[in-house]
Amino acid sequence: MAWVLKMDDATIESGLVHDFDASLSGIGQELGAGAYSMSDVLALPIFKQEDSSLPPENETKNPPFQYVLCAATSPAVKLHEETLTYLNQGQSYEVRMLDNRRSGELAELNNKMVKSTVRVVFHDRRLQYTEHQQLEGWRWNRPGDRLLDIDIPMSVGIVEQKTNPSQLNAAEFLWDLNKRASVFVQVHCISTEFTPRKHGGEKGVPFRIQIDTFALGDGGEYTEHLHSASCQIKVFKPKGADRKQKTDREKMEKRTAQEKEKYQPSYDTTVLSECSPWPDTAYVSTNQAATPSFTSTPLSTYTTSSVLDSDSSSPNHQADPGSNGNAEQLSPTASIQDTQKWLLKNRFSSYARVFSHFSGSDLLKLTRDDLVQICGAADGIRLFNALKSRSVRPRLTVYVCQESAQESPLLERHCSSENGEHSIAPSLHVYHALYLEDLTAAELIRKMACVCGIPLGKINQVYRQGPTGIHILLSDQMVYNLPDESCFLISTVKDELSEGLHLILK
Repeated sequence: MAWVLKMDDATIESGLVHDFDASLSGIGQELGAGAYSMSDVLALPIFKQEDSSLPPENETKNPPFQYVLCAATSPAVKLHEETLTYLNQGQSYEVRMLDNRRSGELAELNNKMVKSTVRVVFHDRRLQYTEHQQLEGWRWNRPGDRLLDIDIPMSVGIVEQKTNPSQLNAAEFLWDLNKRASVFVQVHCISTEFTPRKHGGEKGVPFRIQIDTFALGDGGEYTEHLHSASCQIKVFKPKGADRKQKTDREKMEKRTAQEKEKYQPSYDTTVLSECSPWPDTAYVSTNQAATPSFTSTPLSTYTTSSVLDSDSSSPNHQADPGSNGNAEQLSPTASIQDTQKWLLKNRFSSYARVFSHFSGSDLLKLTRDDLVQICGAADGIRLFNALKSRSVRPRLTVYVCQESAQESPLLERHCSSENGEHSIAPSLHVYHALYLEDLTAAELIRKMACVCGIPLGKINQVYRQGPTGIHILLSDQMVYNLPDESCFLISTVKDELSEGLHLILK
């Protein structure tokens, strides 16, 4: 293309043409000299329009502290997702405590100590709701162990390290801002210990390592919150984290370059990101004593000692005599205090804190899905069934009566009202219904002893009267084959050789 400029002033004409040609030649060199670079284009003045609402770069607020976990992040984490770090169970990992304050920032902390609390908590929201129950279950399965420990010999610059026996997942320490400080932590719980199923091959649940730092308050305690940060982790059995890291790296190497752009690169260390402080109502174990365990042994042949063992070890032994062990239903009019008592009575004490502000009507309004979301699948379904429970039908019903005749007060009053005068009521056998669930001789004998008012230890043997008047020793198999709603008269015979009794079922 030819440019023709016709102007009267030859000097002006030659100058303009020279400047215009020079500008064109410069643009040609920029676009054709090398490869295309988006950063060069963005550096042009038209793209450098600063937003006046943003603070200047030198005024960007940085966190006062920074914590760095010396463990590599996983390469299999997508962009815009939180980093994930794999740890080995029981291995010591360094967490560097860095003072990131600028000159003059928080000057009141100069030459002073701060307190930091490090804890391992659940990442999933569902498990956070049931943290107390999950950690209590872990404590009973691993007595004497802690979820989190500090490796004191390897730690640097920390003093007054403390661990509370009732807080298995937390530890605290003091550190000096003017000195290098590194705390080495050990996580003893593995991610698969908190999965719903434990048959092998399950995907473990993620945890979080969180550090909260406090300054000395007016009351002389470290209560003034300064900073909190956390990162996501998964804990494997020894050497498992190394194998998992290698597997993720090999999977990423097989992906195409375009697919790799969707994932974050792996870093040698993990920087904890800022978060909200952990609430004060953290997990605290309230029961340090051993809880009683109930065991039940099936009886093959009835003996007095076996009945005594069954009576003392039965889970339903705490119930009232003659009860069938069914849970009492929660009333919609129950107060908050009554609801808490109901939860404790029905073995939901680990959720008392979760439902601390629920009345009976509030708890009954929760759906099955709500309870599963809060309590997990197993306990959520169990709590739902307890709230909506109906009386469980017994497997066998037996009617028994002592052989001595008893008078019926109802019949006596009935005769007096009809005849207008007092008359002796005819004798009447009054039967008691026994509801059996285990179908064992021990269960039947124990309930007969309660009905007849006979101490269980005085019963030597129990017989059933058979054909031609023979006495057959009562056994589990005999009870199992009794027809439903059987009726028996109980007669007692003193044993001359001992001070006990024999019971005969007619």
